[in-house]
Amino acid sequence: MYLVANQKKIVELVFRNKLKVHYSKEIMEEYELVFFRPKFDFDRNTVNRWLNCIIENGHVSAPTPSTFATSDESDRIFYDVAKECNTYLITGNAKHYPDEPFILSPAQFLTSFEREN
Repeated sequence: MYLVANQKKIVELVFRNKLKVHYSKEIMEEYELVFFRPKFDFDRNTVNRWLNCIIENGHVSAPTPSTFATSDESDRIFYDVAKECNTYLITGNAKHYPDEPFILSPAQFLTSFEREN
């Protein structure tokens, strides 16, 4: 699985149980759709380990859908879970979301995480 440095650090924190992922059934469906696309050529075993790690160690949520205007409807599920769980939404696509303090880029999140730990 190819990831840029900051994304890789976050994935490693999840694998090492240093971060708990909040997710919904819809998020897991979206991950499966995206991560198994042929254009990404991600290793299937690695993706399956990642998805299993989320399920085994994460927190499942069934949030109330929000109503903000978005250019990509599939992004709404991530916002809704983060908002409901009062946690960070880590994304490289902040422009797809409302301007909220809990929405951070991977670099912003890692800076905050390193300060707190």
